[in-house]
Amino acid sequence: MMNQKNIGSIESAKIFFMVDDDVDDHEFFLEALNEIDPSLKCITAINADEAFQKLKEWKGAYPDFIVLDLNLPGMSGKNFLIEIKKNKTLCNIPIIIYSTSAEQKIKKELEDLGAAHFISKPNTLQLLCDSLRHLLTADGKKNPTDDEL
Repeated sequence: MMNQKNIGSIESAKIFFMVDDDVDDHEFFLEALNEIDPSLKCITAINADEAFQKLKEWKGAYPDFIVLDLNLPGMSGKNFLIEIKKNKTLCNIPIIIYSTSAEQKIKKELEDLGAAHFISKPNTLQLLCDSLRHLLTADGKKNPTDDEL
């Protein structure tokens, strides 16, 4: 029987690329990934400019997921999403919106722009772990904590 805690080791370790200006959110997200499976990796950027630079210099396979906050300094998360989806090299990377904004209208707009998932920033580690476990085992299906993105 599969150990639910070590979901990421089912395949090669997944790589998350988190774009969020809040370092506390980076640490919380990294803690959740480590709780799920220590082999899961996460690279971080604090704004769109840094994210584009890191993607430009990326070595090896691109990340499996981009985790994107909407409220970034400089270019917004929404505009970053639009630019990623225009890029032929990066457009197929699933974008997970990770934000405190949870309005249905915004979720629908982001889905129309190409976002694959929406995770409202949870207030407990357990909720984030549950959302990420589902994401990793659902083969790209919607997250049950998404309010129908």
